[in-house]
Amino acid sequence: MNTQQTAPAIYAATLLRLTLGIALLAHAYLKVFVFTLPGAAGFFASQGFPAWSVYPVVLIETLTGIAMVLGVQSRIAALASLPVLLGALSVHAGNGWLFTSPNGGWEFPAFMIVTAISVALLGNGAFALGRTAANGKQ
Repeated sequence: MNTQQTAPAIYAATLLRLTLGIALLAHAYLKVFVFTLPGAAGFFASQGFPAWSVYPVVLIETLTGIAMVLGVQSRIAALASLPVLLGALSVHAGNGWLFTSPNGGWEFPAFMIVTAISVALLGNGAFALGRTAANGKQ
């Protein structure tokens, strides 16, 4: 492939990486500053997860979100986010397809999982602090 063919793909990878990173950071922010950690822990417990599991979830969302926004080890960060995203999918799986369903459907968590897999396959893209295979460095 020549540069004209690969450039759009590199920018598309960047958009996916940034979108997923920002979404993960937004969800960590929501748990900490809107629901509060005790409130989020109570919700986790009501869904059958240990209440303490909110802490590693927020940590993973924060660290992987930052890594993806900065473009540092995005492939690893995307893979590390998958257990959290699969947990979110399990919470919403029985609520119907659309996220506007009561208690939120599984459409958005499933989309985030596919996005994380895409980032893991594509890498950092452009404008990353980390090196990428796409620009010939690894």
